[in-house]
Amino acid sequence: MANEQNLKPFNKGYDIRRKGNGRPKKFISQLNSIGYTNNEIVETLKIMLSMTLLELHELFTNPNATILELSIAKSLVKGIEKGNIYTLNEILNRIVGKPKEATTITNSDKIEFVIVQGKTIL
Repeated sequence: MANEQNLKPFNKGYDIRRKGNGRPKKFISQLNSIGYTNNEIVETLKIMLSMTLLELHELFTNPNATILELSIAKSLVKGIEKGNIYTLNEILNRIVGKPKEATTITNSDKIEFVIVQGKTIL
């Protein structure tokens, strides 16, 4: 239960405690808003996955590299250094597509259905 004496109501209009930006956008959504198309993103990802670690490090010092290239290179290098394959997994899902996930449902009960005037009722 909250302590009623410590509660402070929000002020109308601007209040420093209120954050009006909402949830941060996903990375791909940000790239789309900058002007990258999905095909450009996928092609860049394919090229950068074929680079060596030295080439990715050289990309950081390149003043002509795009934001897309820099951000992907940084996330790949961080993932490699930490031994985390999450970034690589997400990139591969973006390029190739997520593999199908098989699920099985076992039911030990009987399933009965009745057909009444052309309609199936479970």
